[in-house]
Amino acid sequence: MAAVYTQGPIAQSMIKTALAMIPATLALSGYNLVDAYFVGQMVGRTAADAPMAAMGFTLPVVMLIGCLFHGLGIGVSAPAAQALGGNKLERAAKGSSSGVLMIMLVSILTAVIGMSCVRSVFSSFGAAGEVLDLVIEYMDVWYFGCFTASIAMAGHGLLISVGDNRMASTLMMTGMIINALLDPFFIFGWGFFPALGIRGAALATIFAQATGGSISMYILWRKHHLLRFRKIPFPELRNYWIVTLRYAIPASLGMLMMPVGMTVITRLTASFGTAAMAGCTAAGRLETIAFVIPMSLGMTLTPFIAQNYGARRYDRIKEGLIFAFKFAFVFLFASAVLFALLARFIAPHFCNSAEAQDVMAKCIMISVWGLSGVEIHRFAGFSYTGCGRPAAAAMLNGMRFLLFLIPFSLVAWYFRSLNGLFVARLAADVLSGVVGAFLALRTINALIAKRKK
Repeated sequence: MAAVYTQGPIAQSMIKTALAMIPATLALSGYNLVDAYFVGQMVGRTAADAPMAAMGFTLPVVMLIGCLFHGLGIGVSAPAAQALGGNKLERAAKGSSSGVLMIMLVSILTAVIGMSCVRSVFSSFGAAGEVLDLVIEYMDVWYFGCFTASIAMAGHGLLISVGDNRMASTLMMTGMIINALLDPFFIFGWGFFPALGIRGAALATIFAQATGGSISMYILWRKHHLLRFRKIPFPELRNYWIVTLRYAIPASLGMLMMPVGMTVITRLTASFGTAAMAGCTAAGRLETIAFVIPMSLGMTLTPFIAQNYGARRYDRIKEGLIFAFKFAFVFLFASAVLFALLARFIAPHFCNSAEAQDVMAKCIMISVWGLSGVEIHRFAGFSYTGCGRPAAAAMLNGMRFLLFLIPFSLVAWYFRSLNGLFVARLAADVLSGVVGAFLALRTINALIAKRKK
């Protein structure tokens, strides 16, 4: 184990690590896009837009649980990266091992709770009839994957924290490929497999995550010695769990703002009908493609900042963050231009009805201009987490949803304007990016000034 992020030229190192992580971000986008594509082909088995609308209703809960696991992963990986930056290798190993055990226990509890209230939760979102039946079919299987999803996320995060970006990226891409290969077999019943419909999409994801998660845990144990399978005295285990929770709770709460906000937006969008729900769902899945390259950079930003924070290299943090902001703005603005031009050509490939296609195209043409703001805001939150201020990162996320996105969207809904919902998101994304960049840089400048005194 070594503090690989505290040495070398910053821009060159960040580009190199970003290139290594491109397969990983393609995989993250690919999971959703592949599932959306195959589920969208279930024509003749259900009403035209019902499967895609069902996937839209599942999104807030899937995101909510994903944020919980991602927050716990940050609670393990961020302290580990800081310990590596300060050359405290024993602390990094014990903290990682204790944190992984906590994640396993939480994932089991989450699955039990989710299965017990699936119908009541999605009925409250507005799902009904055939769409609700499809949602229940999907989630009844998906909840079994809580354990595999949490282990995969924790394993990949720790590999990135220790600097093994290429292996983390390879495993994530492998999982996505497995998911893509299994989807048609499980969904449509190719060969001797039974046709499971929308349940098959969830089952394929579970198999894919189980593969990547188990291999990553083995590598962390065997190669990096970051996992130790021996008893840790409970007082020591409790202390490590407290450290994990100090990061995980605010990180999870901050990220939970996204599914909470998405729940509200989903409810508002559903009031405009099934076609509106299907079009917006497809647009959201497609937009994830634009984030592939910036996310590749962002996936290593927290460990980069955390290791340099542990080594007290605040100057490197500022330089790296400014580079990340500039990169995200330029790349995502160019992506917005391309998406806006191609929106109406893309929509027929993801939506069956003409009405849903029109909604998808309009959503893309309006909302894509705020993509750079989304990523800059996200990078600002990473900087706070890496610097040991997870509560500040949570507040930044809360600002985007509670102060901007939800109030703006409610105004649009009040005037019964679907296009207004898209404009509301655009305004929220731009404002969040500007405010987030300003606050993050001010915090880093304060650290630099304090060290000089």
